[in-house]
Formats: sequence, C-alpha cells, structure tokens
Amino acid sequence: MPEPRTIVAPQFDDAAQQQETSMLGMWVFLATEVMFFGGLFASYTMYRALYAQAFAAASHHLDIVLGTLNTAVLLTSSLTMALAVRSAQVGARRTTATLLVVTMLLGLAFLGIKGVEYYQKYVDHLVPGPSFSFSGANRHDAEMFFYLYFVMTGLHALHMIAGVGVMSVLTILTVRGRFTPAYYNPLEIGGLYWHFVDIVWIFLFPLLYLIGHHT
Repeated sequence: MPEPRTIVAPQFDDAAQQQETSMLGMWVFLATEVMFFGGLFASYTMYRALYAQAFAAASHHLDIVLGTLNTAVLLTSSLTMALAVRSAQVGARRTTATLLVVTMLLGLAFLGIKGVEYYQKYVDHLVPGPSFSFSGANRHDAEMFFYLYFVMTGLHALHMIAGVGVMSVLTILTVRGRFTPAYYNPLEIGGLYWHFVDIVWIFLFPLLYLIGHHT
C-alpha cells in the first residue's frame, strides 16, 4: 500500500513552508493563551496579597491528595504524548495510536478527578453563591478565593476537554494511516497544545493547593 502523500494547500509553495506556518500559527495561539491565563494568575496574586489570611484558610479546604494525583496524571499524559510523536517519527503507527488513546484516557481521568473535587465543594457548600458557607473568619474574602478557584480550574478543564477532542481526531487519523515519518506535523501541533494545558496546571496546582496550605 503506498504511503499517503502530504497534502499541500494552494497558498503554500511546498510542504516545508506549510509545516513552518502551521507551527508558527500554533505558537501565536499559545501566546494569546499565555496572556489570557496570565491575567487570571495576576488577578489571583493580587487578591491573595490583599486577603492573605482568608485565602490561606480557604486553601485548607482543597483536597491536596486529589490535586497531587491529578498532577501526576497530567505529567504522565505529557510523557505519553511525547512518545506518540516519537512513534510517528519512526513510523510505528499502532504504537502511536495506542499512546494517543492512553493520553486521551489520562485526560479523561484528570477530568473525572476534578469532577470529584467539584462535587466535594458542592456538598461542603463551598460553591460561591447564595448557599456558600464558610466556617472561618472573612467569609466574603474566602468566597473570592473559591470564585477564582472555580474560574481558573474550570477554564483549564474546558481546555482539557478540547484537548481530548483533538486527541480523538488525531487517533482516528493515525489509524487511517494519515501520518508517516515524512508527515506528522498535526501530531506535533496537537502535542504543543496538550503540553501547554499541562503546564497551566503545573502553575495552578501550587498557587491554589500549596501556597499557604500549611500556614
């Protein structure tokens, strides 16, 4: 069976130019994402400086065990994603597909664990709103912590859902033999997005779960 040819869009001179352009486009997109999450991180840092005691007390209500487990899950998924790209480079189609499925399953496991955390907060009445209940002092300041917690982790979860969708498409294309050692650029681009989502969590985890948790 002949290997599939790289389809070059008419606006590009050759496959190399198309690949460079697509990579540049992804890096530009990730730069906008950095600015987006950077604004959220800056807001959190500002409020934490203003209400340090309330934020430290509120962080005690986060489940550090589940947070640590999710961190391990995402780090493992970054490894399997990198290995999937490497497998595509050497033409190991079945291994590539298997690693993409594992990456996707790890992403779903992360979302499942995060769902358990959200449910715990709902049961404990720590979801901001009319039913919010906080036993410590500075209730309103603590509620701000949980506003930021749900916004930041919720947006990250949405990015993870999008990543799982990308992994499913890449898996289907891999099974169909779309990628070869000469053409695997979509896998690299998908990997960049996946690693970025993982890196965002690496910043969220210490900010929300670790800083002030033992104070």
